[in-house]
Amino acid sequence: KQTNVKDWSDHALWWEKKKTWLLKTHWTLDKYGIQADARLLFTPQHKLLRLQLPNMKHMKVKVNFSDRVFKAVSDICKTFSKSPVILSTLNNPRDPKKKKKKLEEAEEAALELEGPLLTPGSGSNPGLYSKTMTPTYDSRDGSPLSPTTAWFGDSPLSEGNPSILAVSQPISSPDILAKLYKSQSLLDKAKINQGWLDSSRSLMEQDVKENEVLLLRFKYHSFFDLNPKYDAIRVNQLYEQAKWAILLEEIECTEEEMMMFAALQYHINKLSIMSSGNHMNNSEKEVDEVDAALSDLEITLEGGKTSNTLGDITSIPELADYVKVFKPKKLTLKGYKQYWCTFKDITISCYKSKEEAHGTPSLQMNLRGCEVTPDVNISSQKFNIKLLIPVADGMNEIWLRCDAEKPYAHWMAACRLASKGKTMADSSYSLEVQNILSFLKMQHMNPDPPFIAEPAVTNDINSECLVSPRYLKKYKNKQISARILEAHQNVAQMSLIEAKMRFIQAWQSLPEFGITHFLAKFQGGKRDELIGITYNRLIRMDASTGDAIKTWRFANMKQWNVNWEIKMVTVEFADEPSLAFICAEVDCKVVHEFIGGYIFLSTRAKDQNESLDEEMFYKLTSGWV
Repeated sequence: KQTNVKDWSDHALWWEKKKTWLLKTHWTLDKYGIQADARLLFTPQHKLLRLQLPNMKHMKVKVNFSDRVFKAVSDICKTFSKSPVILSTLNNPRDPKKKKKKLEEAEEAALELEGPLLTPGSGSNPGLYSKTMTPTYDSRDGSPLSPTTAWFGDSPLSEGNPSILAVSQPISSPDILAKLYKSQSLLDKAKINQGWLDSSRSLMEQDVKENEVLLLRFKYHSFFDLNPKYDAIRVNQLYEQAKWAILLEEIECTEEEMMMFAALQYHINKLSIMSSGNHMNNSEKEVDEVDAALSDLEITLEGGKTSNTLGDITSIPELADYVKVFKPKKLTLKGYKQYWCTFKDITISCYKSKEEAHGTPSLQMNLRGCEVTPDVNISSQKFNIKLLIPVADGMNEIWLRCDAEKPYAHWMAACRLASKGKTMADSSYSLEVQNILSFLKMQHMNPDPPFIAEPAVTNDINSECLVSPRYLKKYKNKQISARILEAHQNVAQMSLIEAKMRFIQAWQSLPEFGITHFLAKFQGGKRDELIGITYNRLIRMDASTGDAIKTWRFANMKQWNVNWEIKMVTVEFADEPSLAFICAEVDCKVVHEFIGGYIFLSTRAKDQNESLDEEMFYKLTSGWV
């Protein structure tokens, strides 16, 4: 008789009018303020939710709707991320020009996640990234070996193949791109970012219904300690988020960069198909552990060995060369003027000639806190660096032009470090130079007519699924395919995991990478503007053009406060006036989370190179400390 008794242990009372869970069972109804006419719902705490992963695939997961979003997302993301707290959920953006989208196709492709991690009262899962765990990943392509698939639940792939979360799947049809929502302006992007959920409240408190679709994305664009041996799924999902951001034109890139990204996609698609088909038949799997560790270290260091050394570590390296300088002004027709420029510490000094270098400079620029933006076109040999240097009343705009790739890489790397207050003596300088040179090398076009002329190879490319719609309108498919094949020759020798890492690194090198936009009204301002939040700074931006008006570095921040009643965020700095703005059309709690999260990631986890303290991260982003 007892076999049919229903288990009510997961049920709890939900007060719909006040949007509150009654989870404190030792409290009386009177203490909650409930009167006799209140309507309470006795409902399960764990409900099904449809999540769209960064690779655009949908998964059905059972989530605790009474847990704060921070905890619920962290439990889900531990399946495939070493740092689950850097992911979060946001509402699915809707195209105002279209009717409500149908979800039948998404449901058909949905994957069912099962296992102890997602069941009520879980917490016994040891995690994928224990330091004592024996690596069970392929040392060459970074995909999990057969026994590892047990950590990820059942896979729809055939037995012996790697988890579907770690494998990139090619876009099957250009119609998929056409159906997805594309933001048309920075204001559209700001509206999308209004959809980030408050991590300190539960899903039910934020009107999320059972079986609703939420987007799961890497929220904080601060990625470090990527190890292909342990992070195959994280690397793949990062690659997927980057790929879709470029295809949907969420981030701007040049034509040459687009072809480079397309070539990397084409290469990754080919290797992924080969890896899925022959994963357990590869006789080269048995790699010496020392060699594999060295190989992983080389990839982790983003480019491996560097030939340049800093020499005497007691002296700070300097740059000195003829560089063309341009100071744009309104209604000016003047072009670049050549100067003898020296780069010492974080300052650039410009002289009329090399012989006058010991005198007073004609122009001097301190780059601490400046905005550094590349403007490069390989085919026309244009290597420009755009500098927005902070001054009392805004930003001064200055352009530098180098004659070749090598000097450009050195000056660009020096400018990036100087903007953070670092000199060329920093250990990351030579690595930054190598990364820039590697990024430029992948954009070179090296046509090989016999190779390009093969129609069978050209037809295999499916270029409509590799580039954004803008270039499909600009060129014919055959032209795009030919250019992709040209660019592919620069990446054809890369392994699968190396190609994904290079794609992520190239994504991070784009000028607009990692900027999350919000509408805001600044103190003293009369109209809505944009506030951009990145991993190391706040940017006041023009809403129509996207130009930076003023930049504030987190490294120079003393403290920040929030007035929750009027939704005003105030940030105080060490040596400049404080910043105050009111969040428009979005709860300032969301903006507060971004600021707190980035500060925590940059000052604690990255420096200490250890696992994130999730509870401390939550307290900081939620305003507890």
